Amino acid sequence: MDHFPTNWGRPRTEAFDPYATFPIHQRPPVKDTFAEGVQHTQQPIVTGTSVLAIMYKDGIMMAADNLASYGSLARFKDIQRLHPVGTSTVVGASGDMSDFQAIQSMLDEIVTDEFTHQDGHDLGPAEVHEYLSRVMYARRSKINPLWNSLLVGGFRDGKRFLGYVDLLGTTYSSPSIATGYGAYIAVPLLRAAVDGKQDSLTEEEARTLLHDCMRVLFYRDARSLDKYQLATVTAQGVSISDQIQLETKWDFAEGIRGYGAQTQ
Repeated sequence: MDHFPTNWGRPRTEAFDPYATFPIHQRPPVKDTFAEGVQHTQQPIVTGTSVLAIMYKDGIMMAADNLASYGSLARFKDIQRLHPVGTSTVVGASGDMSDFQAIQSMLDEIVTDEFTHQDGHDLGPAEVHEYLSRVMYARRSKINPLWNSLLVGGFRDGKRFLGYVDLLGTTYSSPSIATGYGAYIAVPLLRAAVDGKQDSLTEEEARTLLHDCMRVLFYRDARSLDKYQLATVTAQGVSISDQIQLETKWDFAEGIRGYGAQTQ
């Protein structure tokens, strides 16, 4: 039989002193190397889903619902995921909301810096998109990405701009873009109505299109909400609406076997 107690099983770290060289209260603290290491975000925690954006003849329009989900829990239902930047740009975000808050702070800081120069210049949508692409790629290169997909839209000097950037620093521009689940469900609807027709699409038609797409996403995307906001950027500036309520109908579900009240 082994009579040495420390071999019976590993004791608590702070009490481990096989030769009893110190009284318990005087033993040196144990150094936890892992706790002192640099910790990176391994996965997004509180997340937002799709953002939709299109060009129309007077500017750009962007829509995002107000839900931030904690895993699969619809936790926060009043989150604004559209952020104005300066006087001619709006940024919409999918992905981790805490990382988006960090991005908002960065953008507000550079807008303030530009304002304090008082030289008559400010950042337009193309400059904001380029800045975000550099930030996202730099963080990705440090293996510590900002877990977001961002849409940047704006209207400057008579030109519309709509661009995308994600956590890898990937960028592209298009007359119609969507992030999240909307990239699968909404993009075909947006492209059919917008691409090649953006110079004739009216504001009312653009508003109706996004409203219909947000309704489809609420039906199909389990992480979406029936309340959303709409951002419009034109020559007059940036405008972000209050919450808009979607009208939905679920009576069709009564005819689905296994869902409604009918028997097999």
